[in-house]
This record gives sequence, C-alpha cells and structure tokens, in this order.
Amino acid sequence: MAKLAFLGLGVMGFPMAGHLVAKGHQVTVYNRTPAKAAAWVAKHGGTSAPTPREAAMGAEFVLACVGNDDDLRSVCLGPDGAFAGMAPRTIFIDHTTVSSEVTLELGAVAHEQKKGFVDAPLSGGQAGAENGVLSIMCGAVESDYVQVEPILQAYARICKRLGGPGSGQLAKMMNQICIAGLVQGLAEALAFGEKAGLDGEAVVEVISQGAAGSWQMVNRHKSMLAGKFDHGFAVDWMRKDLGICLATANQIGASLPVTALVDQFYKDVQRMGGNRNDTSSLIRRLR
Repeated sequence: MAKLAFLGLGVMGFPMAGHLVAKGHQVTVYNRTPAKAAAWVAKHGGTSAPTPREAAMGAEFVLACVGNDDDLRSVCLGPDGAFAGMAPRTIFIDHTTVSSEVTLELGAVAHEQKKGFVDAPLSGGQAGAENGVLSIMCGAVESDYVQVEPILQAYARICKRLGGPGSGQLAKMMNQICIAGLVQGLAEALAFGEKAGLDGEAVVEVISQGAAGSWQMVNRHKSMLAGKFDHGFAVDWMRKDLGICLATANQIGASLPVTALVDQFYKDVQRMGGNRNDTSSLIRRLR
C-alpha cells in the first residue's frame, strides 16, 4: 500500500480520501478549513497537516480535489505548496476541473522538478464519490499513468488515460458539454408534460427505457418533478466549468451554440437565487 497526501475535503474529496484509507493506504489530508480535516480524521483515521507542503512530505502520490484554477495553484505552488514538499519522482494527481492552461502550466513546473503530473478530472458527482463509482478521465505520460491507476481504482467505476497531459481536462469539457444539453432537454420535457397534464413519473418510466433515456433522466427526474434541488453539483460550479468549455472552444475554433445558450439559462437560475442548486434546477426557469 502507498503513502498518500490528499488536498481538499469538499463533497467529493472527503469521501474519496476515505476510500483510499479503506483500501489500506496511509493518508495525510489537508483542507483550507482545519475543522473539516479534523472531522475527516475523526471519521476515517489517518492524519492531517496544516499546509499542503507538510501533507506532501514523504508521500509517494499527492492527490488534489479543490475548486478552480486559483485554488489549484495555491495548493501546488509557493513555499507552503505541495510541490515544495514533494520529492523527485513523486506524482501529483489533480482531480479538480480546471482549464487546460493551468494543467499544462503546473505540469511543466512538475516536469522541471522531476515530478510526475496527472490531470484526472471526475464525473459522477457526490453520489459517485461516496459510492466509489466515479468515471476518471486522465491525461498523462504513459509511465505516470501506469503508476497511478491502481491508486485511483479505490473510487473509480472506470479510469482511462485519454492522451498526454491536458487530455483529461479536455475530456471533462466534453462531459460537461453533453450534460448541459441533456439537462436542458430533460427540463423542457418535464415542464412540457406538466403543462400538458401528464403524469411525469409514468412517462419517464416508459421513455427512460428507450432512446431518450439518460443518467440524468433516471437519477434526476424525481427531484426535478418535486422541485428539490438541495443536492448534487451546484450551478455555480457548472457555470465555472461551462466557462472553461466556451473559452477553450473559442481558442480551438469549435462551435458550442447549445452550451452557450444553456450557460445563460444557468445564469438565470443564479439570478433566481439558485447558485447552490443542483444543475437539474434548470426546470425552475420553465415553471
């Protein structure tokens, strides 16, 4: 078993780090709010450290799941950053959804310091993290990926290398592009059914078994019909991700008309006070 550091104990990182302990790994955690780290240690064992650097010292692999580009830079760089505590040949695994630019930037710094870097964004949400069934999209050199894959299996349903550094983040953008369109379509269908006087639950039971079926339909239709959105992946985070998708599309000359439209619909939900609502809250605009 390996000696690991895990940085960031939010709704995803908290259970993911717990799965690593359950698999027998030795885990030291860091969280910006020390009370959250103390709560994790009380629940799972292991140890906590006051800085990313101290958490990373002596670790074979350092994993991070934080909020955005700036958060990732803050836990990696500087005198208290993880890179300062990592020995050569240690591999940094980033589960944060960030821009491909910051991934390549930090990957280059790691390479200069003779350390590995794997971008490994996630899909599956809080439930996937808690149940250990996440989809993990990796960008890395092959030799680094071979080493990290057994570690990631602690909470993965599927884990796959999709190319060199940065490829994982590009794949996650594709994931979010798909989700945006699917959720909007589901929201429109459910709202249409309500206005038409149909039993949405009964209709979904039928159409989910055909070509219209999706993970979003199966897992979110009940809460959407009930108007309950205090769970899942927050609108604020989805807008952050879609902003990355749209900026990257502009750079590479790709067209994302549906994604751009749905991003503005999420902006409407934010104006309605739904910043922390689940992404399925798009239906609020249609009622």
